[in-house]
Amino acid sequence: MALPSFASRQPPAEAVALAGTEPVAPAPSPAARLIARVKAILTEKSDSRLAQLIAGKVFLVRVGSALLALVSQVLLARWMGAFEFGVYIYVWTWVLMIGALSDLGLSSAAKRFVPEYSELGALNHLRGFLSGSRWLAFAIATGIGLVGALGVTLLAPVLDHYAIIPLYLACLTIPIYGLVQAQAGIAQSYDWPNLALMPFYIWRQAAITVLMGVAWTFGAPTDAVTAMLIAVATTYIVTIGQLFVLNRRLKAKVPQGPKTYAPKIWLATSLPIFVVESFYLLLTYVDILALEHFGSPDQVAVYYAGARLLAIVAFVYFAIAGATTHKFTQYHVSGDSKRLASFFAEATRWTFWPSLAVCAAILAFGQPLLKLFGPNFEQGYAVMLILAVGMMARAAVGPAERLLNMLGERKPCAAIYAIAFTINLVLCIVLIPRIGIEGAAAATSTALAAESLMLYRVAKRRLGFHVFIMGGRTPSP
Repeated sequence: MALPSFASRQPPAEAVALAGTEPVAPAPSPAARLIARVKAILTEKSDSRLAQLIAGKVFLVRVGSALLALVSQVLLARWMGAFEFGVYIYVWTWVLMIGALSDLGLSSAAKRFVPEYSELGALNHLRGFLSGSRWLAFAIATGIGLVGALGVTLLAPVLDHYAIIPLYLACLTIPIYGLVQAQAGIAQSYDWPNLALMPFYIWRQAAITVLMGVAWTFGAPTDAVTAMLIAVATTYIVTIGQLFVLNRRLKAKVPQGPKTYAPKIWLATSLPIFVVESFYLLLTYVDILALEHFGSPDQVAVYYAGARLLAIVAFVYFAIAGATTHKFTQYHVSGDSKRLASFFAEATRWTFWPSLAVCAAILAFGQPLLKLFGPNFEQGYAVMLILAVGMMARAAVGPAERLLNMLGERKPCAAIYAIAFTINLVLCIVLIPRIGIEGAAAATSTALAAESLMLYRVAKRRLGFHVFIMGGRTPSP
């Protein structure tokens, strides 16, 4: 029997077509796509991804610090008693307020000079700033501490006797606080958020709580003087430890060589930032101070509880600002305006949407959280609702204030905060006597909204940036 010819053994045309087609891989499952997305996020090395990771770390540190502070304050109040704990909180509040300004803005200036000198290759100036700015901040803060001690001495006859020694100890803390601020600014400029924040916000608080617990356990005095002595000692210890770690990292980052010091230039940049930060601090505390004057202690307590709970929303802003500010300078100095605009747009989205989510979560559980403070504190829920409007207005323009400061628009920025503070103060005076704590909240929220509107208009007019969460943000030609 004859074999079939080669031609008769060929497959049909359809079979040939199918045989020549590559096998189609099955579509990945949702779980596989999620895993791939997570891997891409973790392995991405862009500036945007790095800034997001750093901001996340900063946010977690600030939230962890807030929770630690809450636990610490409960324990200290139990160990010390209400009276001594009140004296300690009063004195330490002064430390926080004055200490935050004791470096005259050099910590924020670091986010301008470190990336600028690095981008320009001005290593002599960079080495000079890394060393000299810290000594300058310490010297300025020492002067402030001495003036404070002199003030305590002169006012001693009219001060409560139990507050005098704690106030002297507070003055002793101010010099090292100036160094804390300067070192934190440098560490953040190199994307080292843990080194910038953990020593002061976590380790110091934990050490104070542990040492006060030891004192209470062994029957040692647990009064305000003891608490301040421990606070002074722990602040110095953790700051010196931070100093050694920072110096070791800087040696690996910046080659050794000659140093050029330019304190006049540094202060010319930092002082307008200092003015902005001063007005911001006043803007933060004016509602409480006004309530203490016009309202009752009960009203202050309820307002403080609502405002402190909602303050967690602001941690998102501070986290994003701390992680991105130095990048604004870097892109500006390099002349990459498109990258700057794109990066700021991302920073605004990172600020607004997480702030909205955190705000919604806190408001959803606001009343149960307020009940933890005690009876009648649910009245603070209206305060939370009103303040949320102002906080979201601020989040809607992202870290616009940092953008203006880093790009040389410090005077307009200072003027904006001065106007916002004035609005807040005037409205507090008008509204608090009439509608109480809701008036304080309305004053603060209005001031925050006005501040955000002014930042938007100045950024648009002077820099060509559209900084609002909705809309384009490409710089004008």
